Amino acid sequence: MIKLKTFVTSAALALATAMPMTTITFAPAVAAANADDLNKDANNALQMLYRTNPAAQAIGKQAKAVLIFPNIVKAGLVFGGAYGEGVLERGGRPVDYFNSFAGSWGLQAGVQSYGYALFLMNDKAIDYLNKSQGWEIGVGPTVVVVNEGVAKNISSTTLKDDSYAFIFDQKGLMAGVSIEGTKISHIKR
Repeated sequence: MIKLKTFVTSAALALATAMPMTTITFAPAVAAANADDLNKDANNALQMLYRTNPAAQAIGKQAKAVLIFPNIVKAGLVFGGAYGEGVLERGGRPVDYFNSFAGSWGLQAGVQSYGYALFLMNDKAIDYLNKSQGWEIGVGPTVVVVNEGVAKNISSTTLKDDSYAFIFDQKGLMAGVSIEGTKISHIKR
């Protein structure tokens, strides 16, 4: 996985220097220095999401666990990759660590960063995450990506899916973010 981190970081730096007229600032590094840093970054990101999105806070109160990826960096020039590390929290406490990786190809050029939180609503979703050799979003438990339209219709009676994802804090030069096809895998911290 070190080679992947090196690739994404190198691609991000190469693209950023290739576009000197643009200033890009990213939040914390893609890979936190240690578990304490990752826990702090994840907690800060989740609190920011709750402050800026009441629907996320409402879902968070009912979720059995939350998987928070505070900083994903995506870089691409025809071929691209996105990588970040995250924390699984239960009852507001960190219980495990995961990474998020996505590869892509096609018409793309640029660098961006974003975060996302995956609210796991039932034991089925938590068990799948813990027992699978990597959860590819779009395969396995249902994941609903919450945008403004979906958020307006969320209530405690409409929360029927296995998990809900919120993408937040998007910065950079690439348009749009999708987590479809992202692979989430367990890591040691």
